[in-house]
Amino acid sequence: MQLPLQITFRNMDPSEAMEKAVRDRAEKLDQFFEHIISCRVMVEALHRHHRQGNTYHVRIDITVPGDELVVSRDPGKDHAHEDAYVAIRDAFDAARRQLEDYARRVRQDVKHHEVTPRGTIAQINPEGDYGMIETQDGRLIYFQRSSVVRGDFDKLDIGDTVRFVEETGDEGSEAVSVTIEGKH
Repeated sequence: MQLPLQITFRNMDPSEAMEKAVRDRAEKLDQFFEHIISCRVMVEALHRHHRQGNTYHVRIDITVPGDELVVSRDPGKDHAHEDAYVAIRDAFDAARRQLEDYARRVRQDVKHHEVTPRGTIAQINPEGDYGMIETQDGRLIYFQRSSVVRGDFDKLDIGDTVRFVEETGDEGSEAVSVTIEGKH
């Protein structure tokens, strides 16, 4: 963090142990995004006069380049937040998730999906209920009638283009989930 961590206690006495718990969790946020400018944390007891049933609210404001991330959860009737340390943990877990999402947006991470391989039908043996697909790199891959999607085995012709998923079977490479392209 570029600026020192700010911790505020509201409607409660400051606690060194609680402050340490906040500092430890705030330090770990740098693991998820290392360009945090500042972090402000407020721990608030919602009902100062209660001995039991008092819930805690934790608000975290994180300033990052070009944005501010805010975690502010209303504990409502969540009895787990009668423990200030649980409220702190939950708030920092939410802050971590927001930072991870922000970091992905900044890096412009996009999930890349594998392209399903294509091939052409090279051989068909209707009596044996199998065939061979020639891949784009020239390999021959075995497939069975049961591997052809929608029961379209009988519609296959040599030269048809298909998509498939390649798996390694007992006898070597085998095509599963074979889908005919262009014939419906």
